[in-house]
Amino acid sequence: MASCISTQALLAGGRTAAGRRSRRAAVVKAQAVPARKRPEYVPNRIDDPNYVRIFDTTLRDGEQSPGATLTSKEKLEIAKKLSQLGVDIIEAGFPVASPDDFEAVRAIAMDVGNAVDETGYVPVICGLSRTRDKDLETAWEAVRHAKLPRVHTFIATSEIHMKYKLRMTPDQVIQNAVNAVKHLRSLGCNDIEFSPEDAGRSDPTFLYEILGEVIKAGATTLNIPDTTGWTLPHEFQSLISKIKANTPGADNVIISTHCQNDLGLSTANSLAGAMGGARQIECTINGIGERAGNASLEEVVMAIALRG
Repeated sequence: MASCISTQALLAGGRTAAGRRSRRAAVVKAQAVPARKRPEYVPNRIDDPNYVRIFDTTLRDGEQSPGATLTSKEKLEIAKKLSQLGVDIIEAGFPVASPDDFEAVRAIAMDVGNAVDETGYVPVICGLSRTRDKDLETAWEAVRHAKLPRVHTFIATSEIHMKYKLRMTPDQVIQNAVNAVKHLRSLGCNDIEFSPEDAGRSDPTFLYEILGEVIKAGATTLNIPDTTGWTLPHEFQSLISKIKANTPGADNVIISTHCQNDLGLSTANSLAGAMGGARQIECTINGIGERAGNASLEEVVMAIALRG
């Protein structure tokens, strides 16, 4: 497995991170590895079978960490730094959440999302959305100005969430997800990520069914969230492997991971997911995020670079 973020760029970013990673930075400096050539970006496939896309959600999930609220100006500056690091996808925010978040995502899409470097690299700019039409339209309007726009939509699939939060039947959840993906396609969005929220506690057979249906509807990335940080590494690796083996059409999309850190296993679970066949890992700088946080970008990248 390989990631395109160079050791030098990662170290430059790490020096500004309040000193939390100083010891690791010293080790990495002594074991520098060259950056890997980035494959041409195609939403639903990666020509290099060992390449792992880095999806940074510092500006969305990371901002949900207590005390981490950012201004639009700060978000734009961080997005520029993430682009300098070379992340493949920047989840810039949740556009429907507030007018400020919408404007921040749109500004990032128009600026960072069009700043092509000398190698031809430009990050994908992503906006998060629930499956409601208004949310989807707002997210698409915010990101569509980028050269590589993506909308990430989600709905819960665990029994407890469907019954008590959504108050929907499994069939209704499937139809809701399919309609959302089709609506995004009708708007002109060709890079669509779908997440079955709380996948780690969802019935696997139901996951295979809903994921197969959203693939047919036009989803290009399937993100598998361990929303409550519930799974252990061997369980999460098995879940990813079984999704790839049992979901109709899974060979034609990218499988992604989004692991929370409630049991201190977000990085381990993310790497286990990659070993199970995931080719996108969602993470944040220093692992910041709501509750116990997310997989740490610097840990994920260096684990892949040094041990992948």
